[in-house]
Amino acid sequence: MQGVILKQIDKLIIHSVGNKNNGEGVRFSDSFSDFRNSEKDILHLINNSFKLDELFQFYFIPELTLNPVYQFVSVMFQEKESFVGQSKNCARLLYDYSTHPKIKGGEFYTVYFKDCIIDGETVDAVGLFKSENKETFLKVFPKGEGFEIESEKGININKLDKGCLVFNTDKENGYVVAIVDNTNKGTEAQYWIDDFLHVRQRKDEYYNTQNVLSFCKHFVKDELPQQFDISKADQIDLLNKSVEFFKKKDNFNIEEFANEVIKQPDVIEKFNQFKSKYQKEYELEIADNFVISENAVKKQTRILKSVIKLDKNFDIYIHGDRNLIEQGHDEKGKFYKVYYQEES
Repeated sequence: MQGVILKQIDKLIIHSVGNKNNGEGVRFSDSFSDFRNSEKDILHLINNSFKLDELFQFYFIPELTLNPVYQFVSVMFQEKESFVGQSKNCARLLYDYSTHPKIKGGEFYTVYFKDCIIDGETVDAVGLFKSENKETFLKVFPKGEGFEIESEKGININKLDKGCLVFNTDKENGYVVAIVDNTNKGTEAQYWIDDFLHVRQRKDEYYNTQNVLSFCKHFVKDELPQQFDISKADQIDLLNKSVEFFKKKDNFNIEEFANEVIKQPDVIEKFNQFKSKYQKEYELEIADNFVISENAVKKQTRILKSVIKLDKNFDIYIHGDRNLIEQGHDEKGKFYKVYYQEES
């Protein structure tokens, strides 16, 4: 993913969506909001809120066209004059899903962006945003021969509560969608991503890289110890070699990975068997060939910890040569012997 640039707001309308469980209702606007004095700040907020490595797409079972937000946004792209009406449809639908007691009411923004650049392609986009939390700001202004200070509540332009960007490309597969949700981390969070938007991750290079590295971690840490007598040091060594394979390659090939990293035929056989089991259990696809996402490798590397924890006394981090650490046992108990050239 090369990145996205939002440069121009074409139109913006704001509605108020409350908590349906509390009977707070929806307050609709019939006219566009004047954003001329705040466009720069709005674009700053949106451009800095989205992580655009992990992208999504609308879906619905049995038919994509049954997804309400997908339909509302499609009409916005096709019939510009329908924007206000379709924004109300989105607000009404969001209210229907705002039933959890922890969901806060707030302003619901529908924004139309012109000429966005996504991976070198220029397309329009529709943004759906909700602000649930207000922060207190101090406002200082001159009065007479001195200054007055008072507090006001408003939106922090550096943090978006909830957001969705729909780019007008790949419509037949559910568009290219970016999402953010910085509030509601419990079960109530489902109402924005799963219930209202009804999106799932796109099967792109980030998705494939993330899935295979996660699969490798489960194979090495969970499956291998059940099938073979393997030490913690050897498990970490295998994980480190897996990461190094992804770092030095531009493309992933599962057969090449098995031959270069796993090597032993009996372990490769278990690896292939576990792949089928893992896909069924987690209901996802492990691709055999794909372009490797550098950003997905960086993220997964932080999760794949190269550490051996010894009781509550010591941690051993293994980042390099597996041959420089030995495991043994004597009259005092188990031990690790570590070889090194210099301290730092």
